Amino acid sequence: ISVNIFRTLPPSENPEFDPEEDEPALEASWPHLQLVYEFFLRFLESPDFQPSLAKRYVDQKFVLQLLELFDSEDPREREYLKTILHRVYGKLLGLRAYIRKQINNIFLRFIYETERFNGVAELLEILGSIINGFALPLKSEHKQFLVRVLIPLHTAKSLSIFHAQLAYCVVQFMEKDATVTEHIIRGLLRYWPKTCTQKEVMFLGEIEEILDVIEPSQFIRVQEPLFKQIAACISSPHFQVAERALYFWNNEYILSLIEENCQVILPLVFGTLYRVSKEHWNQTIISLIYNVLKTFMEMNSKLFDDLTASYKVEKQKELKKERERVELWRNLEDLRERRLQSLTEASRNQKNLQDRENTTKSQSDTSAANTT
Repeated sequence: ISVNIFRTLPPSENPEFDPEEDEPALEASWPHLQLVYEFFLRFLESPDFQPSLAKRYVDQKFVLQLLELFDSEDPREREYLKTILHRVYGKLLGLRAYIRKQINNIFLRFIYETERFNGVAELLEILGSIINGFALPLKSEHKQFLVRVLIPLHTAKSLSIFHAQLAYCVVQFMEKDATVTEHIIRGLLRYWPKTCTQKEVMFLGEIEEILDVIEPSQFIRVQEPLFKQIAACISSPHFQVAERALYFWNNEYILSLIEENCQVILPLVFGTLYRVSKEHWNQTIISLIYNVLKTFMEMNSKLFDDLTASYKVEKQKELKKERERVELWRNLEDLRERRLQSLTEASRNQKNLQDRENTTKSQSDTSAANTT
C-alpha cells in the first residue's frame, strides 16, 4: 500500500485553479490507485483486523503521508482518503491525538501561509464526526482548536468550498458545550467580511444555524453586538445580504428569542428598519421590513410607539441641524464673496493711487528736466 499510494503530488497545472469554475485535474493512474485504496479500506473494515498488529505499520509516519495526500486535486482520491482516515482514527486509539494535531497543523498552514490545500472540506467532514464523540467537559485542547483554528478558517478566500462542513463543526462544538457559544459568535463578528457579499450571506446562514440551537442564557450574552451587525446587514445595498438578514424573523425559535429580549433588540434595529423602509431600492426588501416592523408592533406596541416618536424627534433634530449647516455654509460663502470683493476693491484703489503717484512723479521729472 505504501509503495503504491504514497508519492509526491505533481504541482498544479493551473496555479489559479478555482474549484467553483474549473474542472479538477484527474489522476491518470486512478484505475490502479482505486484498486489499492479499495483493498486497504476492506482490510481496515475486515472483522479480522487486529489493531495491536497493525499499529506497528500504520504508525505516525504512515498517517502523516496519508494526510499529505489530501492535497490531491482528484476528488475521487480525497473521498477514499476521508473514509480510510476515519477508519484509522476509529480503530487505532493511540494515533487519535496525533491525527488531530496534524490536521490542526495543516489548517494553520492553510490559514496563515499557503491558502492552498485541496482537502480542507474532507478533513472538516472527518472532524465533524470526531467532535461529535468528544467527552464532556471539553478539554482545553479542543476549545483552543475551536478558537485558534476553526474560527480563523472563516477568513479564507475559498470559504465557499468548505463552509458547509466548517459550519457543521462549529455547531457540533456548541451542542457539546454551550459555554463556547460566546467565543464562536464574537469570533465570527470579529472576522465579518467587509467587502465580499457572498461571504456575508454565508456568515448570516451560519449565524442562523447557531441561533437555531443556542441556549437563551447564552443568547443574552451576545444579543447586543450580534443585532448591531444584523442591523448593518439590513442596511446593505446588496439585496441578498439584506434579505438573508431579514429572514431571521421567519425562524420561529429565533423569533421567540427576539420576543423575550424585545426591550434590548428593538432599539438596536428600529432606526435602521425605519430608514431602510423609506430608502431601499429593492421592493422585496421593503416588503420584508414592513413585515418585521409589524411583528415588532405586535410584540410590544408601547415600546414601538415610543421608538417611533423618538425616531421622528431625532429626525427633526437632524433635519434642523442639516438646515443650520447649509445656512452656515451659505453665510460663509457670502462672507467669502464680500471679503473677495473688498480685497479686489482695495487692490483696485491701491493700483489707482500708484498710477497717480507715478503720473505726478513723471510730470515732476519732466518739469525739472525742462528747467535744467
